Amino acid sequence: MYLAMNRFTVLLENAADFEDLWLNRESRLKDTEGFVSFHMLKGPEEEGKILYASHTVWETEAHFRAWTTSDAFRAAHSRAGQTRKLHEGSPRFEGFQSIQKIEAPHSV
Repeated sequence: MYLAMNRFTVLLENAADFEDLWLNRESRLKDTEGFVSFHMLKGPEEEGKILYASHTVWETEAHFRAWTTSDAFRAAHSRAGQTRKLHEGSPRFEGFQSIQKIEAPHSV
């Protein structure tokens, strides 16, 4: 399993617009081979800023890399430069290989 994350630092005054942008965007992930899940995470507020992280789980790193070079990826990110920049600096990418997985037991 491979986890891909982008961290965004957002000024408190931009938080509602940033969330609206993410919550109302068209995602093409569901139809992508190797895609497992996506979470948009909201962290704590500190000094007038909020930390957000997009968290995507893939079957393998190769599946993630294939997504980043696909037409669907380009289409999903084609308007990125057309909207008002709502976060500070560039998103910080972090990629992780899973070395252990523990799941909760499922009740019947």
